[in-house]
Amino acid sequence: MFKSAMLGCGGRAKGHAKAYEHVKKTQLAAVCDMNEERLNPFAEEFGIPQKYTDIHEMLDKEKPDILHIVTQPDLRVQLLTLAHEAKVPAVIVEKPLALDSEDFKAIREISKTTTTKMCVNHQLRFHPRLLDLLSDVQEGRIGDVQFIDASSRLNLAGQGTHVLNLVFWMNGGMHPDLVFGNACGTSQFDGTHPAPDMAVAQLNFPNRVRCLIANGVNAVATSDDEKNHMHKRIAVYGTRGFVHWKMMSWERSTTKVDFESGEKDYRDEDVLGQAGLTDAMCDWLEDDKKVHPNCLEQSLAETNTVLGLFASTVHGKPIDLPYEPEDGLLGKLRAKLE
Repeated sequence: MFKSAMLGCGGRAKGHAKAYEHVKKTQLAAVCDMNEERLNPFAEEFGIPQKYTDIHEMLDKEKPDILHIVTQPDLRVQLLTLAHEAKVPAVIVEKPLALDSEDFKAIREISKTTTTKMCVNHQLRFHPRLLDLLSDVQEGRIGDVQFIDASSRLNLAGQGTHVLNLVFWMNGGMHPDLVFGNACGTSQFDGTHPAPDMAVAQLNFPNRVRCLIANGVNAVATSDDEKNHMHKRIAVYGTRGFVHWKMMSWERSTTKVDFESGEKDYRDEDVLGQAGLTDAMCDWLEDDKKVHPNCLEQSLAETNTVLGLFASTVHGKPIDLPYEPEDGLLGKLRAKLE
């Protein structure tokens, strides 16, 4: 049985901790937060035996096999560097992986030398219904994939990377080779997840699959729920059918069924998805060949696609991928949109 520890007791941390009711291969043994008013009730709620206000002390004393980093995204470089230097065996870090060119490049440098297995917490990839629909795609029940349509009504840094992660995996994990996008709005640049208010892009893949991705209130609303964080979706169209996943429902037409649809509870599936993501990290710790689907290499490619979209907006042209991002890209994007 592996030992896990968690850094951060904010809202998203509860999803990580609640999943341990279903995680099979590791136990949550310690938690750290500088704010004891968050730390103490969190540890009590989830029955976590050890509490710390200093991350260095927790890593020194607990020596966890898996560290959950559940903090604001502007701390990614510092905390991944800390985990790398402490030789933590595995890290699960919240999305987004990076916000701008400089932190992307810094994390890319860490990836070249670290022995720490790192993955980004895109738990949707492990939702039971999404796994079911993914199997339809992987096993050819919709024929050859032709087009992917994906969206979220939060911005690219908020939830856009979630659906982008699904786009990659619905196309066999392949990385796009071109992005052509546009964006507008600067009201969210001063928030914790800075990105344009709205963005849209075409992604081209080497296998000739095309994707349209939209993020922000320009994206389609999937229900009558007024909360924008409850609007994520992806549809994959093939030569013989399609699959369509939304937050609270799904539908498909395949070689096995003419058409079927149903409802589901996103919150229940999210707990199971988080557990599956965590167990997949345990599998990777046990066997180097069982690389986590959301490993750092894959997440860097997804982040590079977002930066390419930003560059496409700044320069008004398609951007070939992978893209070597220019310094200060987020600032240049903001200046372009103001």
